[in-house]
Amino acid sequence: MAYPIIDSHIHLFPGSELDTLAWNNPTNPLYKQHSLAEYAAATGSPSNLEGFIFLETDRKNDLESGVGDGSGWEMPLLEVEWLKRIALGTPKEGEGHTEADKKLCLAIIPWAPLPSGAKALEKYVSEVKKHAGESFKKIRGFRYLVQDKPKGVMLQDDFIEGLKWMGKNGYVFDLGVDQHSGGKWQLEEAVAMIEKAHDGVPEAEKVTFIINHLCKPDLAVYNQTDPAFVAWRTAMFTLSKCSKTYMKLSGCFSEMPDTLKNAPVLEIFAALQPYLVVILATFGPFRIMFGSDWPVCTIGVNDAWKKWKEVVEKFCYLASLTQEDQIMIWSGTAIKAYGINELM
Repeated sequence: MAYPIIDSHIHLFPGSELDTLAWNNPTNPLYKQHSLAEYAAATGSPSNLEGFIFLETDRKNDLESGVGDGSGWEMPLLEVEWLKRIALGTPKEGEGHTEADKKLCLAIIPWAPLPSGAKALEKYVSEVKKHAGESFKKIRGFRYLVQDKPKGVMLQDDFIEGLKWMGKNGYVFDLGVDQHSGGKWQLEEAVAMIEKAHDGVPEAEKVTFIINHLCKPDLAVYNQTDPAFVAWRTAMFTLSKCSKTYMKLSGCFSEMPDTLKNAPVLEIFAALQPYLVVILATFGPFRIMFGSDWPVCTIGVNDAWKKWKEVVEKFCYLASLTQEDQIMIWSGTAIKAYGINELM
């Protein structure tokens, strides 16, 4: 059965703004336009693809100047304007999307200056509102990538106060940590951060955490007694016990060895099975959501979007998930976590 699909994690950027991306350069395989025309080609535009959730693309910024006059927010706000054109169906020539594509944009998660504290965050969100215009209602939360930041950043008082402000104002926080490249301390800090952000906060005002990419474990590790796997599994159990936490079933190609990336779907599934079993046992289908991490998933992988969809389909089938469970993974959890039903 073809269930409705919401891709909970994609990135988009026009060719005219490539140099605003902090991580991109002419030698990068993603140094070209990745808009909805390219996304449609990658997915094959299946009839059951209901839409996507856009995640910020780590545009260049300067937090210090942003605290004062906001000049350090220029490029993240430029991204907000780019998404506004997609969400409202008002493209510029050559941007790779059309008026009809606006229905696919279900939610927008821009960058936000979390380390600058609650006051700066409030000022920044007011600027986002100006730049987003009518598309502001689709901004359901924010992300500040911590996976490449030094130890302690996500435990700073200003960071925690910013998270509390987001929860009080109904925004979710997309959490991107990286055990594979960053180390298990990132998982430990993530747990401590969530506890601090929720401490003393009424349940209704606690910020929702949507965790990206299974926290990026090293998927070259197949031995379940390996210390790296044990540390990851322990963190998943701990994170899942925190209230208002969700997990994205996404981003796995980036953490696979090259030999696995282009292996048959059954081989990929077999390698991931220990990780998928843990995610299902900890978060359950009502807190897991499908996401592709397009176009990052395409690096070194042929037909990445379609292949990942097949892996998740195999997971749902072999886990004997009910129809209700599968609907939640493919779209229901994303609708619930991001509050998309409020827009429908």
